Amino acid sequence: MKGIVFTSLNEFVENTFGIQAWDKTLATSGEAGAFTAANSYSDSSLRKLFQALQKHTGIAADQLTRTFGEYLFRNFAQQYPYFFPKRVSAQSVLCSVDDIIHMEVKKLFPDADLPQFKYERVSNHRILLTYRSHRALCVLAEGLIDGTAKHFGESISHHQTQCMHHGDDCCVFDITFRGKA
Repeated sequence: MKGIVFTSLNEFVENTFGIQAWDKTLATSGEAGAFTAANSYSDSSLRKLFQALQKHTGIAADQLTRTFGEYLFRNFAQQYPYFFPKRVSAQSVLCSVDDIIHMEVKKLFPDADLPQFKYERVSNHRILLTYRSHRALCVLAEGLIDGTAKHFGESISHHQTQCMHHGDDCCVFDITFRGKA
């Protein structure tokens, strides 16, 4: 996994819980903590960090991961604003993850192991978004979906109709776009 996720997690923890929480998280996880955005790190390192953070905060891992997903989208939008211009919508961004955003990410980071996102348009205001990844971080994807809606000031609702954690080969999010919040 690319280091930008780890550097963003570091910022998230420090901004949300304080610098001491990050130090405790690193100590408990056994991770060195000298992450850089361009390097790659193991998926198990991320899991260890979230487990340690859960232990110190008492907040359920899924809630931490979802909240971090929202933060991560905000961070991506700040660092790469050309991917998320305000003139587009949450729906157009979510429908362009694989075809545009991940294609550009691969140009910057050819070794990036990215999840797959495919969509099926059900109506003008509803899509089915399919997520596939060996990491099975569908809760992080939920946070990214919520972060996308917040970035564009839109109201959306979503629920999973399939989940890898329940034996499915992919996760499917049924997303309805309700317009400006």
